[in-house]
Amino acid sequence: MPRGSREVVFVDGVRTPFGKAGSLYAETRADDLVVNCIRELMRRHPELPPERVDEVAVAATTQVGDQGLTIGRTAALLAGLPKSVPGFAIDRMCAGAMTAVTTTASGIAFGAYDVAIAGGVEHMGRHPMGQGIDPNPRIVAEKIVDQSALVMGSTAENLHDRYPAITRDRVDAFAALSQQRVGQAYADGVIQESLVTVATRSSEHGWGLATVDEPPRPGTTTETLAGLRTPFRPHGRVTAGNAAGLNDGATACLLAAEDTAAELGLPVAMRLVGFAFAGVDAEVMGVGPIPATERALARSGLSIEDIGAFEINEAFAVQVLAFLDHFGIDAEDPRVNPYGGAIALGHPLASSGVRLMIHLARQFRERPEVRYGITTMCIGLGMGGTVIWENPHHSPESSDAGDH
Repeated sequence: MPRGSREVVFVDGVRTPFGKAGSLYAETRADDLVVNCIRELMRRHPELPPERVDEVAVAATTQVGDQGLTIGRTAALLAGLPKSVPGFAIDRMCAGAMTAVTTTASGIAFGAYDVAIAGGVEHMGRHPMGQGIDPNPRIVAEKIVDQSALVMGSTAENLHDRYPAITRDRVDAFAALSQQRVGQAYADGVIQESLVTVATRSSEHGWGLATVDEPPRPGTTTETLAGLRTPFRPHGRVTAGNAAGLNDGATACLLAAEDTAAELGLPVAMRLVGFAFAGVDAEVMGVGPIPATERALARSGLSIEDIGAFEINEAFAVQVLAFLDHFGIDAEDPRVNPYGGAIALGHPLASSGVRLMIHLARQFRERPEVRYGITTMCIGLGMGGTVIWENPHHSPESSDAGDH
């Protein structure tokens, strides 16, 4: 029997405040971080009967300890969802939550689900990237990847080598802009809208509440960034100031078939258009978003000129600038990360894909003249991922810019 494809919508997304690794959430469990997000989604949407959730997909890069044991299922149970709701864990390193979204969205489009929860968590304080892994020695010995591919900061330095026009001055300027934009977004109340307050515990200080992101450094300037050392290479260009830090945090979002959203009265923040993942040389994994975006656009019948809003994960400033240079977009373009990005907010690996989507949904709401936007990110071991979204609030009459 022939099967039709259904429209998939992004209903809502929330996240914990992001913390510095082992600081804000040093004595908070990773699974409790994502449980907070799932509970908040359900609290914000009483129109959604809990038993109508068909799947819970939760990503983690380091699936050990309190990030292990099929965390999608355990988090669903801990969040109080009915025992009839299944769940699973997923890993695509930095694009874990992004892949949780695309995987469950595909199930919705196919008709296997009506409603799904997708997200990610990373407690890098408890579980540093690579903890407990045993890479096959053939990967390096047989030169399947360059040895530098296993150190993300080194891959960023390699990217600088490939694109010498991306100088230290340029990456520091972009990093300072990210900090400024996050500060402005906080001042405007943009960031707070999606944050879930988390109870924290400290054996030294007692109980507390996490209500804001810990990593941002207000007042950062290119002058202060210029003095930072380059830990991955002598006289290099990658510093702690122009890269995302090591962070703890979680995200979750609600996805639904568009007809189910209408049936239940769920809001529609974005409509899924298409997505793509692509592989690249692992030692320059930061170029991954370029072919992923080209592939996603081609399969969706769109061009880069059709995209009016960009949310690019700022794993490293050089990686964002490589993408922008390739597509001829200015580093200060207001369509790109207008609320700042991971350099300031933090990048708890597997959770970040949904954080990008939360910001894009806000862009869509504030800019009805924009029809299409993308969320894109580089991925360790040489990959990139891009998801294209359509603005349900699109109104060409709102601006002479039309779709852009």
